[in-house]
Amino acid sequence: MKYGRHSIVIAAMSTTRRKALRPVSRAGRPRDPSLDQAILRAALDGLADLGYDRLSMDEIASRAHAGKGALYRRWPSKAAVVVAAMIAWREQTVPLRTPDTGTLKGDLEAIIAAIPDFNQAARQQMAVLIGLASAASRDSELRTALADNLLARPRGLLRDVLDRAVLRGEIAADCDLELLPDIVIGLNVLQIMLGETPDRKHASRVLNTIIYPLVTTQAER
Repeated sequence: MKYGRHSIVIAAMSTTRRKALRPVSRAGRPRDPSLDQAILRAALDGLADLGYDRLSMDEIASRAHAGKGALYRRWPSKAAVVVAAMIAWREQTVPLRTPDTGTLKGDLEAIIAAIPDFNQAARQQMAVLIGLASAASRDSELRTALADNLLARPRGLLRDVLDRAVLRGEIAADCDLELLPDIVIGLNVLQIMLGETPDRKHASRVLNTIIYPLVTTQAER
C-alpha cells in the first residue's frame, strides 16, 4: 500500500538494521539528496521492469546515471537499496502515522480514513511488492530486510493501537494480540495477488468486521 505511517509492532527494528537501509553518511563533500532520490527511483523502475533476481547494482547505477560506487557509499547491498526504495515509495504514497483518538474504534477509523485513493501507478507498484516477497523466499538478506524494515512499521502501528486499547480496558489484558497485525498484512497481500487494491473499503471490512470484534468480544464478557 502507499501505506500510512502507523507503526504496527511492539518490538522496534534494531538500530543496526535500520542503519543498513539509510544512506550512509561519510565525511567529505556533502551528499547530493537529488542523487539519493534518483537512485531510489531507478531501483523501483528496475524492479518493475526486471524483477528482483535480474536487477543488479550496475543496472540501478546505470538507470540513475550514477557510478556504482555512489550506490555502495549509500547502501551496502541490492537488498538494502531496494527495500529503502520501497519504504520511500510507501511513505510518499501512504505515510504511516499512529492515530490516538482515545478509543479503539476511533483509531481504526482513522487508519481507514488515512488510506488514499490509489492510482494506476500505485496499483502497479503494489504488484511489484508481491514479486519482491517471492524473491525473499530465495534470498535471506532480502527476507531479513523486508521483515525488519518494510513490514515492521505497519505491524508496529496496529500493535501500538491495540496495546493502548488494552491499557484503556477496551481489550482484555490476556487477549493474545501477536498475530493480529499479520492477519491484516496477509489479507492486504491476498487482495493485491487477486488484482485488487487494499483500499478503504477493504480496510474497513478487515478492521471493523474481523479485528475489532475479535479483540473486544472477550473484554465485553
